[in-house]
Formats: sequence, C-alpha cells, structure tokens
Amino acid sequence: MDIQFILMIVIFIAALLYVGRMIYRSVSPKSDGCASGCGKCAANFDNIPQPKK
Repeated sequence: MDIQFILMIVIFIAALLYVGRMIYRSVSPKSDGCASGCGKCAANFDNIPQPKK
C-alpha cells in the first residue's frame, strides 16, 4: 500500500466522523435549551395575554 492511499483513507474516515458528529449533535435532544446564546429561549411570556380559543 502506498502512503498516500493510507493518508487518504485516514482523512476520509476523519471527515466521516466529523460530519457524523455534526449530524448527531443537531438531532440529539438538548437539556439546557438552545445553544445559540441569544437569550430568546429564556424570555418570560407570563404577562402577555393569550387569545381565547
């Protein structure tokens, strides 16, 4: 086996693991709200009247 072929396989596997990790993190449930850090998840809507159904 050629060293370039081995390096290509290692880089390909690393790329697959990276993409798999990104996909897993995007679909896995989050326990602490969203991860955007914008603060919109912690908004308090208690004083806003709800429309009656």
